[in-house]
Amino acid sequence: MNKKQYETVIILTPVLSEQQMKDAVASYRGLITDAGGEIIHEENWGLTKLAYPIDKKGTGFYHLFEFTAGPDFVKSWELAFRRDERIMRYLTISLDKWAIEFNQKKRNGEIKSSSESAKERKAAQEALAVESNDEDDDN
Repeated sequence: MNKKQYETVIILTPVLSEQQMKDAVASYRGLITDAGGEIIHEENWGLTKLAYPIDKKGTGFYHLFEFTAGPDFVKSWELAFRRDERIMRYLTISLDKWAIEFNQKKRNGEIKSSSESAKERKAAQEALAVESNDEDDDN
């Protein structure tokens, strides 16, 4: 069977306890491995503010899975999400060779995330502001 690489982000309802959220994620991890897939990377983004309210909730537990599986697996994977009331939203995409390469570089630290870049830019701007204040004091 020809396996493809996928990436899925799920948003779980914020009314779950930490343990319930971990149990839900473990059950989805099990779905991948039971179907013969392989988890390549996984990230728990934690409780995060939503861009807009979903079911009158302003936050949700975000979790990312990057995995390989057969093309038929995605249908059953998403069906499990639709049946689970703990899942508020989900998105699964098939990764092309460029996305796979980008994800590998990002995991290896060759590419910085936008938040890391923003922090570095802010620190550089603050350093320039301090330097220009020092020059003004000299005059």
